[in-house]
Amino acid sequence: MKALGWTAPYFLDADHIGLKTVDRFVGVSDFFTIDVADFIAQPADPVAVQAFVDRHPELVGTLSLAGIDRPFTTTRADVERTAAKFLLAVQEAGKVYRHIVGVKGVGRFVPEISMDETDSPQTPPELLVILAAIADEGVPIQTIAPKFTGRFNKGVDYVGDLTQFEREFNDDLCVIAHAVKHYGLPANLKLSVHSGSDKFSIYPAIRRALAKHGAGVHVKTAGTTWLEEVIGLAEAGGAGLALAKEIYAEALSHMDELCQPYATVIDIDRAKLPPAAVVQTWTSEQFVGALRHDQKNPLYNAHIRQLIHVGFKVAAKMGPRYLEQLKACRESCARNVTGNLLERHIRPLFL
Repeated sequence: MKALGWTAPYFLDADHIGLKTVDRFVGVSDFFTIDVADFIAQPADPVAVQAFVDRHPELVGTLSLAGIDRPFTTTRADVERTAAKFLLAVQEAGKVYRHIVGVKGVGRFVPEISMDETDSPQTPPELLVILAAIADEGVPIQTIAPKFTGRFNKGVDYVGDLTQFEREFNDDLCVIAHAVKHYGLPANLKLSVHSGSDKFSIYPAIRRALAKHGAGVHVKTAGTTWLEEVIGLAEAGGAGLALAKEIYAEALSHMDELCQPYATVIDIDRAKLPPAAVVQTWTSEQFVGALRHDQKNPLYNAHIRQLIHVGFKVAAKMGPRYLEQLKACRESCARNVTGNLLERHIRPLFL
């Protein structure tokens, strides 16, 4: 970063960590995505639930939030159900946060809470309850990743109702603004869109919402960069193309174990994955066409793209051999990575 002349802030993310995994990263990272999705809907202490609802009578009844044209109407039973569903997850996030503070100190890292890798989306009223609980827990989150309506599959476009997504995203921004004002959460608190790379169809809605509310957003894009590296290898031809084909073959042969951790955010049809022997015969144009996210290209294969996306461990196991080939194909890899991030992500969202 310094060699390239970058002087603005940047962070190293410990992605989707919990108490069992955080110590591997706490010494080197300064951004922590605290993943508590596994604790959602786990039974919270009934006494703690009642105490939470007693502390927050403002959540019961009719609540009008600036920017939302229809008020929320909730009963005490509604708030109790929401608290029972999410309170244990928030408490777990608090444990992880305090563990990190014990090592790094207060204010020396960015905490994010992730609730996206679960089956059911959180509604805006639920998000308000969650944020109130996070404030009670004393976690100064700067980003929060809820699960939105629709499918956010890895490396491919959004699948769902665009109008509904835009309404929910706008409502969530209003909920965050309300929570910042009333619960003392950090003023720079942002929504985080996980598996947000390549969701080109929702970027216009996000851009409109950010401009309307004067808000920011955090978009996870790491996976799309890995895919562009593989595209760069294939585009270079020769040894680069051969390595890209090997990555596909290995990912295909280990599909179950690679896909299992991402079951809620992929949708791969095995019947639409060509045999490795067929891919071995492909030209550079065929491989790149299948993998590059261009839905107008008849060669594009969203199933291959998702499989390669979750197959990054294949490259990790290759170690220096993969890294050396990246260096050998630096021009094509850099061009694809830079063009994808700037032209297809940053520019549509922010510029």
